[in-house]
Amino acid sequence: MTSQTRADIGARGEQLAVDHLTSLGLRVLDRNWRCRYGELDVIAADPARDTVVFVEVKTRTSDRFGGVAQAVTPQKVWRLRRLAGLWLAGQDERWAAVRIDVVGIRLRRGHSPEITHVQGVG
Repeated sequence: MTSQTRADIGARGEQLAVDHLTSLGLRVLDRNWRCRYGELDVIAADPARDTVVFVEVKTRTSDRFGGVAQAVTPQKVWRLRRLAGLWLAGQDERWAAVRIDVVGIRLRRGHSPEITHVQGVG
């Protein structure tokens, strides 16, 4: 890996997360949805469960800032729920359930990416 910017690393991690989610049968509805209150990284549908899934992607190159569990604080979950509600308000489609997941991507030189998927964090 050559020297990469944080944006490059984040974009790579997000693409790996999307590939992971689609391999599980989820269909990506939106990426990097923004409004005045923040951004949702990935919004996907789980057709098998009639569920819309809001996915926070955390890409790390080290454990310096903690793992996936430490990355999503109660305040972050609250913000994700608020953003999810705003996104849902603008949709015509309805789902039986809503879920917030976190996908952690760990990128280290000379190693395959490590993917951690935590479902239902909030």
